[in-house]
Amino acid sequence: MINGENAASSSELLKAQAQVWNCTFNYVNSMSLKCAVELGIADIIHSHGQPTTLSQIASALNIKPNKVECIQSVMRILVHSGFFAQQKDDEYFLTPASRLLLKDTPLKAAPFVDLVADPLYTTAFHCLGTWLQNDDPTLFETAHGKKVWDRVADEPKFKSLFYDLMITDSELIAGIVIKDCKEVFEGLKSLVDVAGGTGIMARAIATAFPDIKCTVFDLPHVVDNLQGTNDNLDFLGGNMFEAIPQANAVLLKWILHNWNDEESVKLLKKCKEAIPSKDEGGKVIIIDMAIENQSQDKESMETQLCFDILMVSLFRGKERSVDDWKKLFLAAGFSHYKITPMLGVRSLIEAYP
Repeated sequence: MINGENAASSSELLKAQAQVWNCTFNYVNSMSLKCAVELGIADIIHSHGQPTTLSQIASALNIKPNKVECIQSVMRILVHSGFFAQQKDDEYFLTPASRLLLKDTPLKAAPFVDLVADPLYTTAFHCLGTWLQNDDPTLFETAHGKKVWDRVADEPKFKSLFYDLMITDSELIAGIVIKDCKEVFEGLKSLVDVAGGTGIMARAIATAFPDIKCTVFDLPHVVDNLQGTNDNLDFLGGNMFEAIPQANAVLLKWILHNWNDEESVKLLKKCKEAIPSKDEGGKVIIIDMAIENQSQDKESMETQLCFDILMVSLFRGKERSVDDWKKLFLAAGFSHYKITPMLGVRSLIEAYP
């Protein structure tokens, strides 16, 4: 079976088998993490005080005696994945990743886990092959008979998970951008946060840079009854594909990956119409992924590629490579752009008219 001129060696075959197994088993990792979030394991360790033994975790969770070994297996894979640290065989500590799972942390990652690991998403991917061969616009429609946004509107729990994710991500990114990317906002007198939702990003920018007049621009039903907290923040309703309020800069945080190239070019043209020339300080500030950046490690690249499949199949959007961004900006009439990979798997992108 392994003989022949082009046959792989025994070690190569076994390594290949392990690769197939590991990829197939990836859902065990995500479901173990989802289990940890649901059970509040990070909170148990945090409230107990580190280190925390397996028996203490099992007791706090009311784990049946015959399933203590099972929770040990769950903890073992979560330690291997870096969510918990283990100094001795039976003592567990929090890591930076598991601290993001705490219920009282302001930068919660749990909403992302709950949303992406929700059966509505995971069930849909069982239909990936079928969707690729049919005429349905999205994978979600093949699996559930309606668009993601319709399901979000119909189910309060799903809607809550989605908006919790958007809010917590904006809180995290806002803090990092203001701390590490201050120069991006230097010289600006006004900024429009397009599709900025409840204004987490804009509020943070307005507070950190009181000389910048910030406007959150989103659909009327999103911004109705929302008010600014100070003189340099307000909310305005409208359609971003029709017109965008005039400003020195337009901010698009995690927006363009929701749309295909044609729609993205249309939106970028509207952004270009809303800002002055480059010489007058006009620019579009984009926070999104730039795949294939050479500075990315293998794990970050895998995250980007998974996001790409998610966006392509469920939302008809896409994550873009550096070359994709170049083509997009040229098609929209921009003269220059700069991509800075400084936001984890995302980049800070500046486009100039």
